[in-house]
Amino acid sequence: MIAPANQLFQEAIAMLENVSLFADVPRHYLAELENLSVQRKYPKNTVLVTEGDESTHLYILRKGTVSCYLNNEDGRQVNLNYMHEGEYFGELSLIDGKPRSASVMTITDCEIILVSRASVQELIRKHPDFAMQLLTEVTRRVRELTDSVKDMALLDVYGRVSAALEKLSDDNKRIHNPKVTHQDIANMVGSSREMVSRIMKQLLIGEYIEQCSGYIEIKKPLPRYW
Repeated sequence: MIAPANQLFQEAIAMLENVSLFADVPRHYLAELENLSVQRKYPKNTVLVTEGDESTHLYILRKGTVSCYLNNEDGRQVNLNYMHEGEYFGELSLIDGKPRSASVMTITDCEIILVSRASVQELIRKHPDFAMQLLTEVTRRVRELTDSVKDMALLDVYGRVSAALEKLSDDNKRIHNPKVTHQDIANMVGSSREMVSRIMKQLLIGEYIEQCSGYIEIKKPLPRYW
């Protein structure tokens, strides 16, 4: 049975309310923003954004998981982050209008809300407090990036793998499907798959982590150095 249009509309508003970027925006502004947005479905392994693309939209994940990554001229890939339901990307373009700074690909089938840059700018004009919320969110992400750079510079590979596992885990210290491969982790920490496989094996032997059906569970604090 197909849900009534009004029900879908209310579900979309409720979803926007749970996105940190829009947490303090009055509901009637969100309703206006939802009316100006477009919802799309994308299959697994679809490239949504390519580094250097023109910036036109904010993407909000309604369902699914995506990977944010960078490629160099030699084709080497570095995974910056995995994002899930309720998260968003493309917010930097809302401020400076510059080309995309990274690429994004779906890891699972996804449902995404696309909000145009013009629509967000209109929201800022009508609700100035939203501009402060946007700046707060951008600042938070800059701090996260600073922490990631710090980890890459100061931690050895063991520490970087530990930091990556903690970043990927939920509040219950579990890393769920879609399954994160050793190559995925290697791309996140700037190491080889072989090195990551050895570290993961040692973490299993030391009972720091446990491979369960459908997820990896962190059993105790992970080592920063080995």
